Amino acid sequence: MDILKELMQPEWIWLTIGLLLILSEFAMPGLLVIFFGLGACIVSGICFFHEISINVQLGVFIGTSLVSLLLLRGCLKSIFAGHVSDTHDTSEELGDFLGKRAIVKKTIDEKLGGKIELHGTDWSAEAEYEIAEGTPVQITGKEGLTLKVKKL
Repeated sequence: MDILKELMQPEWIWLTIGLLLILSEFAMPGLLVIFFGLGACIVSGICFFHEISINVQLGVFIGTSLVSLLLLRGCLKSIFAGHVSDTHDTSEELGDFLGKRAIVKKTIDEKLGGKIELHGTDWSAEAEYEIAEGTPVQITGKEGLTLKVKKL
């Protein structure tokens, strides 16, 4: 019974809550819950050395959690998220289309673009000059989901 009574002390309760929150971060994306776990562990540490009221405990918990969240989340998120390149290599994707023949389904205007059919699928298309509907074209490039074409 003495062990149960000892474990029901605020310092052990806060430590348990803190560790559970920190461990739950592994199951949740976003790097958010860990800061509340850190706040609970800080309250636990204070409770080990000082007897404080529940109101002070909750205040310290909320305060340290929010301060650590605001100060540390940005730099920790950039460390754990890794580096994402702004450039995207489309050479592999372009290989599927480059040089293929297609048919103009909707007249391609040099400013507004148009539609082509490639392998039974309609694609947005652009050209440097107007190309009439029904004209066979060759794919010369790709920008996003829009194919660049020229007359055959």
